[in-house]
Amino acid sequence: MAFSDVFDIIAARFKEIVACLILKYSHLKELDIDSILENVKKEIANGASADFTASRGEYINGIILAKLLGYEFVDPAELIIFDESGVFDDEKTNSAIKNKLGSIERAVIPGFYGSMPDGTIKAFSRGGSDVTGAIIARGTQSNIYENWTDVSGFMMADPRIVPDAKPIDIITYRELRELSYMGASVLHEEAVFPVREAGIPINIKNTNKPEDKGTLIVDDKTNNTKSSTITGIAGKKNFTVIAIEKHLMNNELGFCRRILSIFEHNGINFECMPSGIDSVSLVVEDKCFGNKLDSVLEEIKKQCKPDSIVVHPNMALIATVGKGMSRTKGIASTIFSALAAEQVNIRMINQGSSEINIIVGVEVEDFDRSVSAIYNAFMKK
Repeated sequence: MAFSDVFDIIAARFKEIVACLILKYSHLKELDIDSILENVKKEIANGASADFTASRGEYINGIILAKLLGYEFVDPAELIIFDESGVFDDEKTNSAIKNKLGSIERAVIPGFYGSMPDGTIKAFSRGGSDVTGAIIARGTQSNIYENWTDVSGFMMADPRIVPDAKPIDIITYRELRELSYMGASVLHEEAVFPVREAGIPINIKNTNKPEDKGTLIVDDKTNNTKSSTITGIAGKKNFTVIAIEKHLMNNELGFCRRILSIFEHNGINFECMPSGIDSVSLVVEDKCFGNKLDSVLEEIKKQCKPDSIVVHPNMALIATVGKGMSRTKGIASTIFSALAAEQVNIRMINQGSSEINIIVGVEVEDFDRSVSAIYNAFMKK
């Protein structure tokens, strides 16, 4: 299908939206949607970038919404600045936001894109609307950043696994980071950092259920009381564990460094690295290996000369997370007892020194049962 035909289909939808709104909001007659669409069409036909093209839906929606609400429309190309290499420029963006928005009481600002120094449009890689909102909240020194989405905040466990999972009313940035990294993907991870630095809380709200309380994300130092010791449970599948053993490994200077150098040389990230006196394991997401697993194993054998290497494929990681876990006895016991009752074999255990989470490795086939078992064990307490 030709570009003009595709564009006309999309343009017709925008015109239909505006026409329907005019029936109820007559002031939208002032909006010249035809001219806006025609200008966008000309830019794309004249060779505008893919980022420009992808951003125009957000751009046009922003103009319509601003007109509907009677707010000022502000193009994020004037606020969100990238440098010559396409890296987000934090300092210039903050300055632009303060200069532009300082005298504007209410504005509609589209998300996920900004501009390069030459004025061309540059989009964030993914989750850009969440990130844009956080950047604007920080730049305007907002009291709170409300992020409206299609769910009523975070649940204590994946509702696809635990249908009656309780909502999380309040969570710290640190706990959120742990849960998000392990698969609880309500908010884009990068959206946390701009507001976290400024100490601005985030409230996750449901667009379709505005009456729901949602989840409030607060500073790590905030004291709060919770009915449950843990905050949430999350996990990811498709990992491989490489278990390496060598007698007197702890006396061999540089043993782990050589292993990590092999992974670095092959461009492979590892998830975590539990260790014992004579053993160490590396947990790696399958997609990171590509077709390099066999060559990595050979390099480890050659450079480290271990007594044994055992590969455990089809693994899943489950993180039990909670700020209050470090002050509560019996957390590990509850987790292990729950899994034992379900006859789940634990392949790996890892707990950071901060004691904010405990991670267990189980077979992929046991993943759903394990999440449910851990959740139910804590909810009974």
